[in-house]
Amino acid sequence: MKWSIINKKQLYRGFFGVSGFRLKHELFDGSESSVISRELLDRGQAAAVLPYDPLRDEVVLIEQFRIGAIDDPSGPWLIEIIAGLQEPGESAEELIHREAEEEAGCKLSNLIPIHQYYSSPGGSNEQIQIYFARTDTSGLGGIHGLDEEGEDIRVHIISSDTAFEWLDQGRIDSALPIIALQWFRLNREKIRSQWL
Repeated sequence: MKWSIINKKQLYRGFFGVSGFRLKHELFDGSESSVISRELLDRGQAAAVLPYDPLRDEVVLIEQFRIGAIDDPSGPWLIEIIAGLQEPGESAEELIHREAEEEAGCKLSNLIPIHQYYSSPGGSNEQIQIYFARTDTSGLGGIHGLDEEGEDIRVHIISSDTAFEWLDQGRIDSALPIIALQWFRLNREKIRSQWL
């Protein structure tokens, strides 16, 4: 199927960018749409990782302030997995190693790609690659993040069972950790048997 961009212009450039589009596209019946206007949040490529210690059966989760949850009745601090946006020329694997150090002080090995998906394609071009990785949770914890990025990140080292309880209770309520933890729940025994 075909589409054509009639006009594109930069509407805003800050931490993220916003572009405005006027376009047409082919319809499923073979005809052409009328001209439609859309805004696109330019977030680019991202990657995330759920670190796991098979010896202790523990995962590394992080908690931080999120502007998107500012109106949430329980507050804007969310339980998440380690994630970040790719820098120019940086691979997804390089990104998660860097972010694991910055956000949780942990080292990763045995990377397993879980899934790649568009986070909100109705208005954003962000595509996220999620990984699962091995780590050693002994000595991990505390507060991390980069001052120059305004980060204040609390690290949670919890048992896998507790992570699944938090997921089932709705305490974990954003897409990245939900996807990663659901995958882990399905693959936990196989992963542990391979890594122990």
